Formats: sequence, structure tokens, C-alpha cells
Amino acid sequence: MTVSHSFSDDLMADTLHEECGVFGIFGHPDAGALSVLGLHSLQHRGQEAAGIVTYDNGHFIAERHAGLVGDVFGRNSNAARNLKGEYAVGHVRYSTTGGSGARNIQPIFADLTGGGIAVAHNGNLTNAHALRTELVAQGAIFQSTSDTETIVHLAARSACPRIVDKLIDALAQVKGAYSLVALTSKKLIGVRDPHGVRPLVLGMLEGAPILASESCALDIIGAQFVRDIEPGEMVVITREGIESHFPFKRQQSRFCVFEYIYFARPDSTVEGRNVYEARKRIGETLAREAPVIADMVIPVPDSGVPAALGFANEAKIPFELGIIRNHYVGRTFIEPSDRIRHLGVRLKHNPNRAKLKGQRVILVDDSIVRGTTSKKIVEMVRDAGATEVHFRVASPPTTHSCFYGVDTPNTDDLLAHKLDVEGMRRFIGADSLAFISMNGLYQAMEQPARDANAPAFCDACFSGEYPIELTDISGGAKSRQLSLLADVA
Repeated sequence: MTVSHSFSDDLMADTLHEECGVFGIFGHPDAGALSVLGLHSLQHRGQEAAGIVTYDNGHFIAERHAGLVGDVFGRNSNAARNLKGEYAVGHVRYSTTGGSGARNIQPIFADLTGGGIAVAHNGNLTNAHALRTELVAQGAIFQSTSDTETIVHLAARSACPRIVDKLIDALAQVKGAYSLVALTSKKLIGVRDPHGVRPLVLGMLEGAPILASESCALDIIGAQFVRDIEPGEMVVITREGIESHFPFKRQQSRFCVFEYIYFARPDSTVEGRNVYEARKRIGETLAREAPVIADMVIPVPDSGVPAALGFANEAKIPFELGIIRNHYVGRTFIEPSDRIRHLGVRLKHNPNRAKLKGQRVILVDDSIVRGTTSKKIVEMVRDAGATEVHFRVASPPTTHSCFYGVDTPNTDDLLAHKLDVEGMRRFIGADSLAFISMNGLYQAMEQPARDANAPAFCDACFSGEYPIELTDISGGAKSRQLSLLADVA
């Protein structure tokens, strides 16, 4: 298969991507429409495909399509009008290389003994390949390359009589990070992995319970935030109410700290923390740890804005919008020639020359991945007339790949894995470069200093300490990204 390449593909390759967002609602006459709105607010968690499955009068109805939520379920689309019923689950996805086919669009649906089930999953299983190989050897026929389907196959083969127990049986065999919502003809089920790596919240609208990846999906429909689903918890929602179960062995919570740094929407509250305020505290801490004399603090939009505000407030340096972002950059734009490929960063960012000329500038960004975009932004700001460009990063150096549901480059392609801070500074061309320390990050999260024996978060992308066994990686080959949707042999 030939894959087209575009300007925006170059830009996306130097960015970390959350893989999925999930939404579910039970017992509301507008379940389908509310799911569309909920997924719209979770669009930042996946921009390549969207799907919703509803249940109505004895039938499951599925609409799963590539594209943004607004395109798939927009005013001129029949997809939203087809979603009848009072129960619904939905999913948005960012696909990884090789996995953007229609067969991988969720929610996944299957008929099991006892009835149908639709499953939507955020995260990544670290033993999916091993389980899949075993299942295929036993005669299982997979219809997708998603690790989510592994859960469905395990549930289908379970000898347990009830679907809830089949799902528990399946999840007891998997390893990795997952927040999952599932819909049957009578139940909405939500579950987080025992370490609680990925988020999942419970809300309520007019008596209808809601499950969603983030609280912003509740805000858009006027729903009330009730609480976070706890690590290892399964909630089973029926007409009779909400049951809470803890079917798995208790583990230490290891919520993904990068949700606060970048992935979650700033207006969300996850694990009791407002994301916007957490990012401002990160910027404040960074300003104390790595001060520099300058004329202005400029965010690399949009993810660097809250941290830059915190940095500017703490440093008593003016905050300015020295870089303007174009919000209309798609995944396919034009096929560039080599002569103009180096202009790609300007497709997304453009300097505010009137502010930058003759100024000493502090750029604040959430992370440095491959470093190519950071390098181009520094060059762009210098070309606009800045006399000094200092780069400050609102996360520790990203030295390791994520295997728990974030699409990151292979470890060997991460700039911080190859170079020390001084080498990175030279590569991006900044006058100075500094990252928040690990303890500084924990301080900003209002946690004690990081305990190497029991860290409060999953910070494996910075520390290389993976809290969940990476079964599918053999021989220590930890540089290979366990893609959520990568094709398997």
C-alpha cells in the first residue's frame, strides 16, 4: 500500500499523540447526539477516526468512519441521525503508522454467548501480541490489527456465563494500560487497569450515568462530574443503578503524568487536579529552577501556553504571543518538493515579527521529542529578529518510548535519548536550554519528591522505569514502539 506524505505529516512526526478518547452514556433519549458532542470535546485525543455504537429496540447500530467528529457526524451527515436508542458508547482515535484502516475504527462490536457487546478502549496492552499469537494458533480469526480485539476474543472464549464476568476473565489475562467502556443490551461497563495509567471519569446528566476519558466531555453537555473511576475499578451501570467492583489485585496507582503536561485538555480535571492550574505550576517551578534574563516569555502554541503563563508570572517577565498558530492544518495538505519542505513548520506556526525584533526571548514548550520542530521554531524566531532565544521545557527530557497508549517514536529516535542537554541545545540552536527536573515536576503536581521505590505517577518516558511488564518485547529491544494499531505478522 502506498502512503501519501505531506507537510503536516512531517510536523506530526515530531509530536507525541494520545491514542484514544472514550465516551459512554446510559438511559438518555438523546444518547447518540450527546455522544457526538462528548467525542467532539475529546477530539484532541484522536483526530483520524470516530465511531459510536448505540442500542435501540433489540438492535445495535454502529457508525464508524475516518475523519474528525464534526465531519463524520456533522449536520449534513446521516451518521448521527442513524444513532437511535438510549444507550451509546463512542471512541475517537489517533492511529499509528500502518493502522489507519477502517477495520480498526472503534468501538469494536461482537456477538458473544449471552448477547452483543461494543467495546471502546484507550490505552495499550503490552502482551497483546503474545495473546494474539496464542489465540490465532487456537483458531481465532481476527478482523482488525487492534489490541482491543484481543480483549473481545478472550471474552468470547471465557466459560463464564455472564458478559460482565466474561469481560473480567478477559481483562485478568491482559497486561498494560487501559480505560475501557463497553455496552451490552442491558449494561454500560467502565473499567480502568489496576495501575490507573489512563483516565476515566463518571458523570451524570438528568439521571443518565456517563463515562468519559475527561471531564471536559461532561462540561460540553452540561453533565455533572461525579468522580474518577478508581484504578482497577469496574463500574456496571444498569437500569437499577451503578455497581462498583474491584475484581483485580490492588496495585499502586501510576497515573500517566504526561496527561497533565500535554494530553488532557486544560479545562479538564483529572485525578482531582485541574489541568490548567497544574500546567501553570509547572511553569512557575521551571522559572525557579532555570531562570534567565530576558525581555519576554513566549509559548510554543498551544500546549505551551499555561506553562508559559506560569513561567512569566513567577519570573516577572512579560508574557507575549510571539508565535501565532494556524489551527487549520490537516493531515493531508500538499505534496511538497524537497526545495520547500524546510518551510513546513510555518504551515503551523508563524512569528509575530513586531514583537520579536530586537528582543531576548524565552520560548516555553511542553516537550522535545525528535527535536526537529524545536530547531525550526528557534530558527524562525531568530529570523524574525530576536537577539537571544532561550528554550525552557515543561517536562523532563523524554528519553524513552511509551508503551501504554501514547504514540511515541522509537527510543533511539528521541533526541534526549541520544544527547545530553548541552548537545540538545546545540542541536536546536538555542542560547540556553533547560528542562524541569523530575522532582520539580512532582512538586508542581503537589506531590513529595519522587520516591524511586514508589513513584506517584507513570513517568517511564522520562525515567525508563516501566510499571507494567512489557511482555511483547523480547531480548531487551525496548526501542520498538508497541503500536496500538500496528500490523502484526
